[in-house]
Amino acid sequence: MTPTAVAGGDDTDDANHRSRRPLRDAWRLAAPYWRSEERGRAWLLLLSVIGLNLGLVALNVLLSYWNREFFNALQARDADAFWQLMVTWRQTESGPMPGFISIAAVWILVAVYQLYLRQALQIRWRAWVTQRQLAAWLAGRAYYRVALAGGTDNPDQRIADDIRLFVDDTLTLGLGLMRSVVTLFSFVIVLWSLSGPLEVWGVSIPGYMVWVALAYAVLGTWIAHAIGRRLVGLNFAQQRAEADFRFSLMRLRENAEGVALHGGEVEERASLLARFGVLMGNWWQIMVATKQLTFFTSGYNQAAVVFPFIVASPGFFAGRTQLGELTQTAGAFSEVQQALSWVVDNYRGLTEWRATVERLTGFADALERARWNATLGAQVARGAGPGLALRDVTLALPDGRLLLEHGTLDVAPAERLLITGASGSGKSTLFRCIAGIWPYGSGVVELPAGARPLFLPQRPYLPLGTLRHAICYPGAAADYPDTEVRAVLDDVGLGALAPRLDDIDAWGQRLSGGEQQRVAVARALLLRPDWLFLDEATASLDPASEARLYALLVERLSGTAIISIAHREAVARFHTRHLVLREKALEHVTPPLLSRTSTDQGGDGDPQPA
Repeated sequence: MTPTAVAGGDDTDDANHRSRRPLRDAWRLAAPYWRSEERGRAWLLLLSVIGLNLGLVALNVLLSYWNREFFNALQARDADAFWQLMVTWRQTESGPMPGFISIAAVWILVAVYQLYLRQALQIRWRAWVTQRQLAAWLAGRAYYRVALAGGTDNPDQRIADDIRLFVDDTLTLGLGLMRSVVTLFSFVIVLWSLSGPLEVWGVSIPGYMVWVALAYAVLGTWIAHAIGRRLVGLNFAQQRAEADFRFSLMRLRENAEGVALHGGEVEERASLLARFGVLMGNWWQIMVATKQLTFFTSGYNQAAVVFPFIVASPGFFAGRTQLGELTQTAGAFSEVQQALSWVVDNYRGLTEWRATVERLTGFADALERARWNATLGAQVARGAGPGLALRDVTLALPDGRLLLEHGTLDVAPAERLLITGASGSGKSTLFRCIAGIWPYGSGVVELPAGARPLFLPQRPYLPLGTLRHAICYPGAAADYPDTEVRAVLDDVGLGALAPRLDDIDAWGQRLSGGEQQRVAVARALLLRPDWLFLDEATASLDPASEARLYALLVERLSGTAIISIAHREAVARFHTRHLVLREKALEHVTPPLLSRTSTDQGGDGDPQPA
């Protein structure tokens, strides 16, 4: 039987394809929140923020008319009008004009609450997406399958950083675009009424300032895109390089003892600097592209300050307009030009947002593949009998090499089974198959209904938090009385740690390998599983301590089936049956003596997830 291949693939394989549909991908990422159980409050917050944004645009339009009256009053040297426009209000040709103090107070109030409500929406949106992505990452052990398949780098960064960037940038850019559109239509009307017609070669062009602003912005947008489009790929690569470098530093911190014992500082430094060199090299490319873009955008924006005065000045010098009309025309031109130049002003932000969308889309695709991969490999089912059964199970490595072919096995409740075999023969992979996490293969694994299995690997997992939490994991610490936790800790020879049960520490780094394995055995004694799988779970202990812990397990867990992978003869006497995984088959050995399998030396060597 040929094992089924796992769907994989690097999430950058589709980068060029996805880059052609960033809006569709962004909507795919955003839509679930706006249709979720949070949608009522989310839409209320969004509409409130939109309303306040529109209020700011309206206040800016009002300020443009206030500026006209204010500069006209200065030109006329009208002190009464000046102070009325500053403090109270004044009746003008445009209607009652409130004083600057009133307008500024309302503007500040609206701006503050627009920011506050937008931030409230950001954190609620981010919290919802983070919870959803964490659930998808952990569901069906997708985190393991994604790591096993490879091709998706740094999922921690995608959950912690990319979600934050996506939510913040989507709101900032989206609301900014909406405000620019509203500003455009609002000030186009003002600018059209102020600019009047222009005669060009005998042709009268109405509202000529509007057309000039449009041409200026369209030309600027085209040039900015031509200069800055390289930033999309560069920003994507930079996010990956930053995450890779941070991950390398984290790995060094987690394996500090191993590096120190090997004296590997020179090699580690070279490796870290090599990754940092990739980061720097890409950053220099971003700097060059940004420099080129900034040269243009800075000149473009500086020219926009004086350009409307140059275009509108003939009417002022001819006496057709007053100073107030000139400044209002220039201000309205600036608002229209800035609205039309939204892409130019936000080009770098758009490239970063686009790179973030591609990374999150790639992560979502990887999780989707992981969900599909859950249907591959040997399927774990609830059997009708009381024991564990393997039916026609075939196991393979990712490269297709077979480890077990059409294997069949029955394990009775409370039986003690020892599994041995040469390094790399597939013993640990067999455990992964029984756990339902190995996608390379076929067949059926049957477990009794309601069975409670517990797997203890050679390197135990100790979660962050208190030592009590590490012992009770994956159960809740509150479910186990303090006396029981202290008792099992003492039973495994770690009674000296009892005073530190509630200390928070990185126990996976604080404890030695042997101490960690003692904690794992204490966990088994506390949780009392129906099926206990030990994959060299005591190999870091001396033979006497290993034998004592096995005797403790057999005595305390008399109703538990114990299936062990081990490499020491002293372990064999605690088992009633012995299997050897050899040449793609499970062979029974009686009596269970390790001396019958002299080739069984060293670790398994089965592949581990990245």
